[in-house]
Amino acid sequence: MCRTAQGPEQPENHEADDAAFSALLEDSAEELYESAPCGYLSTLMDGTIAKINSTLLGWLGRTREEVVGRVRFADLLTVGGKIYYDTHFGPLLRMQGRVNEIALELKSADGGRHPVLVTSTVKTSGDGDPLLIRTTVFDARERRAYETELLRGRKAAEEARRQAEADREQLREALAVLQQSLLPAALPEVPGVRAACYYHTASPVRLGGDFYDLFPLDGDRWAFFLGDVCGKGPQAAAVTSLTRYTLRAAALHDPDPVAVLATLNTVLHERYAAGDPRYCTAVFGTVEPHGDSATVHLASGGHPPALALRADGRAEYLPTPGGLLVGILPTPRFTPATTVLGPGDTLLLYTDGLTEARVGEERALYGDEALLGFVSGLAPARAPEVITALTGLLEGFGDGLDDDTALLALGVPARDR
Repeated sequence: MCRTAQGPEQPENHEADDAAFSALLEDSAEELYESAPCGYLSTLMDGTIAKINSTLLGWLGRTREEVVGRVRFADLLTVGGKIYYDTHFGPLLRMQGRVNEIALELKSADGGRHPVLVTSTVKTSGDGDPLLIRTTVFDARERRAYETELLRGRKAAEEARRQAEADREQLREALAVLQQSLLPAALPEVPGVRAACYYHTASPVRLGGDFYDLFPLDGDRWAFFLGDVCGKGPQAAAVTSLTRYTLRAAALHDPDPVAVLATLNTVLHERYAAGDPRYCTAVFGTVEPHGDSATVHLASGGHPPALALRADGRAEYLPTPGGLLVGILPTPRFTPATTVLGPGDTLLLYTDGLTEARVGEERALYGDEALLGFVSGLAPARAPEVITALTGLLEGFGDGLDDDTALLALGVPARDR
């Protein structure tokens, strides 16, 4: 009987094996995410892309640097898909926390269309607060090819395409008319005060919720307001219409700015609190010209502060601290503010599309300080001059301006003008 000589027994290195296995699993998980047969992406709650895998980037024909932190998921969709996402997909996702297998089309960098099925889930914190949106995108090209084969020939398909384009154009025209109906056709003449306004529409196929108005109260006072309704699309337009008419009616009953915002809050809260919550930010005020000056009383509900451009070259924010969003709480607190516009002074109201524009290579927010610096260089300036300068600023933002923006300026002419 022959035996093989054996050395001393070696100790097993379980810790090293476990570490190596864990590293292998980590590598495999990352590789699976990047090269999965479907697309994965994570977005912030406003839709801005925070993470995306290589599979989806390949379908889009884009690099990671082109999309992460720079565009919203809806911006990667075709025109019809963006409309559906803003008016149906997004609201359903916020209400239900999950939307399954919605057929959409991606728009690739070369202009092509990539049919997909999209499933999204909202990730929440331990307290139930929404943190981000996780989305899975499945390739639906083979399914679309099968559907295309069922069409009655190329001629019918081409006719359907032309009809779809015509429908889209008709939709654009209808939305433009509806958008204009939510704004005054022209501002009235106010004795002793110059007024000017501007409205920037970010998308011809997406209704915005910004609004403004200027109208007489009595022989001595005029009322004005400017605000922004949450959301986009037809539902936001309905809230905008309700908000405008409520503010006008409330002002005629009691023009005190705090009372007017309280009335609007009651209307919005009673109408929407039990279902899909709807709210807005708003500034409401009155202007009373007297001699070569005008007294302004106003209050704000969660809106960016008004800017006063003074005749001596100063520019300053008019603080309205503590003003809550209108329509959220049953009994919010709104803080009043008063200022006097002397000869050469101008008061500027604006919506947050201006300060939230993305600028520079880093796509940073334009911000309140940059706006203050810009208008400081304008003071003193008449209301039309201020609006003209800000219109040029908005145009200079290019695609960094992705939200509607409303501007309203009220000024007292200088004595030498």
